[in-house]
Amino acid sequence: MADQQRIHPVPDIESPPQTSPTAPLVPLGSTKSDLVNPVEQHQPIYSHVAPPMKRRRRSCCCCRCLCWTLSILLILIVIIGIIVGILFLVFRPKLPDYSIDGLEVTQLSLSSDSSLSASFHVNFTARNPNRRIGIYYEGGSHITVWYTGTQLCRGSIPKFYQGHRNTTVLVLPMSEQIQNGAGLLTALQQQQQQTGNIPLLLRARQPVRIKLGSLKLPEMKFSVRCWLVVDALSPNSSIRISSSNCSFRFRV
Repeated sequence: MADQQRIHPVPDIESPPQTSPTAPLVPLGSTKSDLVNPVEQHQPIYSHVAPPMKRRRRSCCCCRCLCWTLSILLILIVIIGIIVGILFLVFRPKLPDYSIDGLEVTQLSLSSDSSLSASFHVNFTARNPNRRIGIYYEGGSHITVWYTGTQLCRGSIPKFYQGHRNTTVLVLPMSEQIQNGAGLLTALQQQQQQTGNIPLLLRARQPVRIKLGSLKLPEMKFSVRCWLVVDALSPNSSIRISSSNCSFRFRV
């Protein structure tokens, strides 16, 4: 009997109970920062993009502003065109005409220091063909005479008013002191001997004010260029102008 008795081990009450191993709180290969609160995952994400309706309203407002601006500009252009057309029909503007009708050389000689003294008198004719438009020639004009790129003399146009259908002839005194002018005088003499003519260019820049009836327009500027061909440039002798051609244009 004693041999058949079995001995069963009695568990130790004081030792802590053994538990089965559980999964780690932090997965392998990850950190705590990789863990996301499940509550945060379901929070809605708000964007700053305006709703489609607001964007449509903004685009419509921009289109309306652009259409209004273009419409106003178009109306202004049409009004200005109508005013210009009425003024053109009423006043019938025509460009003035200019010509060089005479040239006199009073001095063209070398000084002791090889400077060339030149003095001209130019007969400048201005014609205003308009019936209802007058021209005020203001101060500050500048007129020069050139030979092959070298300025021979300079002067100015005096202030005056030119009325309707008026022709005014001006005798303009012009002078210049050219340093080292011996070569220029020799070139002029050779040109005269070889060809029998001397080409000249006259340039004029003149500020004017146009008068339409009793209305004076703001000051504007125009330029005149006259190409001349004369037979000689001898002092105190008659000079014949074989050809003369002048062009006119407004300047900004």
